Amino acid sequence: MGADNQQERLEKQWIVGFVDGEGCFYVGINHPRNYRQVLPEFRIVQHQKDEALLNKIKQFFRCGSVTKNHGDRKEWRVRGIKNLNNIVKFFQTHQLKSRKKKDFEIFAEIIKMINEKKHLSDEGWKKIAELAGQMNRQKQRNLESSETICQTSREVMKIESDLISDDKTSSEMVRRQEKIFLVSNF
Repeated sequence: MGADNQQERLEKQWIVGFVDGEGCFYVGINHPRNYRQVLPEFRIVQHQKDEALLNKIKQFFRCGSVTKNHGDRKEWRVRGIKNLNNIVKFFQTHQLKSRKKKDFEIFAEIIKMINEKKHLSDEGWKKIAELAGQMNRQKQRNLESSETICQTSREVMKIESDLISDDKTSSEMVRRQEKIFLVSNF
């Protein structure tokens, strides 16, 4: 049976393999001044020519939406705890094989904590932020407000740019500033 037939029927193991390569489990942490948010989502991004495939995946799971991502890309995105519980249940039964499995396991733990309302306590929210920071290439998370982080990042970049000397190349400075930007923009 060819790959096209497997895509037509969207067999469960085909979906697992596809998500191993193309899926993303993500938990956004937002901490503006007066409230905190935990924003879990699951998504698959593809070129717009594969929008029909994203719609088939959406039909298979019976949730989410297919929308424009960026440029010529489309995404199938799933949000909402009820829908994400279904995604978690599917991937607990049909396990991922790649290193994405670790991200999924952390994601599933965070979804469980949300179901148990642990995200509403200070301790639970901090634990979720810590877990989310271990996902997707161990991107660091900071529990301060995004305004504080951006201000701090600008100050650090200014200090570093003021310290440029003959022994530092501008490409080194760009790499250091990009690293600061990535850490500060969760």
